Amino acid sequence: MRSAFVYIMSNHKRGTLYTGVTGDLPARAYQHKHNVVPSYTSRYALHLLVYFEAHDDIRQAILREKRIKRWQRKWKIELVESMNPEWHDLYPELF
Repeated sequence: MRSAFVYIMSNHKRGTLYTGVTGDLPARAYQHKHNVVPSYTSRYALHLLVYFEAHDDIRQAILREKRIKRWQRKWKIELVESMNPEWHDLYPELF
C-alpha cells in the first residue's frame, strides 16, 4: 500500500507548476481543483493534476518533493511529459 504521493499541479500545458507531497492524493488534488484553501495554487488556478508518483514512505516522498522543487523548470516539464505528454488532468484516473 502506497502511503505518500509527490504530485505536480498546473494551469495548462507547460504552464505554471506547483510541486507538492501528500498522504491522500485524491483529497489534496480536490482541494487544489476547488480552491478550498487560499494558496499559490488557487491564486494561479493550478487545477490540473498533471503528474504524480507513489511512495511507500512519507519521508521518501518529502525528500523527492524537495529535490524536484530545486530542479530547473525544463526538468520538471520533462518529468511531467514522461508520464503525461498531453498534460491531461490525471485527477479522474485516481478513481
